[in-house]
Amino acid sequence: MAERYTTLLDELEVMIGLGIHPVELAAPQRVRLWVRMTVDYPGPVSADRIEEVLDYDFVREGVHRMARERRFALQETLCDAVAALCLRDPRVAEVTVRSEKPDIYPDARVGCEVTRTR
Repeated sequence: MAERYTTLLDELEVMIGLGIHPVELAAPQRVRLWVRMTVDYPGPVSADRIEEVLDYDFVREGVHRMARERRFALQETLCDAVAALCLRDPRVAEVTVRSEKPDIYPDARVGCEVTRTR
């Protein structure tokens, strides 16, 4: 019987080129990401070995690679790119990605959230 787990990567902070305004185009800015993946396994995780499960290192490393190699105009595009990265693993049935730019306004944080499924 298949088993469903939720794998989380919360508050991943990266410096990334993101935005459309002149101040945002001048330099990378601080962005936080939350990633929630619903992952299906063929059975219960019983051997207590990383080979049994999704290793979230690939998501973290992929986001850091994006931050180094790519610039985004919109948070929506960034969230979609992170979701696509997660869905590369066929065990991921659903992923929700939330982004946050904490330094745009002194009294608020701005963000985006997308959910993608197979």
